[in-house]
Amino acid sequence: MEKPVFTVGERVEKLCITCNEVRGHVVVSVTKRGQISRVSCPKCGERSAFKSNATTDANAKRSTAKAGAPYDRTRTYRTGQAMMHPTFGLGEVTKVIEPCKIDVLFADRMRRLIHSVQPQE
Repeated sequence: MEKPVFTVGERVEKLCITCNEVRGHVVVSVTKRGQISRVSCPKCGERSAFKSNATTDANAKRSTAKAGAPYDRTRTYRTGQAMMHPTFGLGEVTKVIEPCKIDVLFADRMRRLIHSVQPQE
């Protein structure tokens, strides 16, 4: 069986030792063969080595990801919540910036979104 090839910026599930929870980490370096060597936690910023195991194939990664509710700018989000954005796909809230801004990690990159916006009457 052929091993999957990864690129910098992809997202993989890993236990963060600092946060003490399993979450999506961003790949920050890969070997010449495309295997992950280092990842970064989007919540605490900790960079750590990545040890591959039998469950790191692409299908296993996708099946362990929790499905999020559709993104709604009027809804209030908290750190760690998953969401499904209509354009960017599945994402995880990594930080609440201001009362109305959040940082969300998507498969391609981190994006700043709005939330808790009251509808105009």
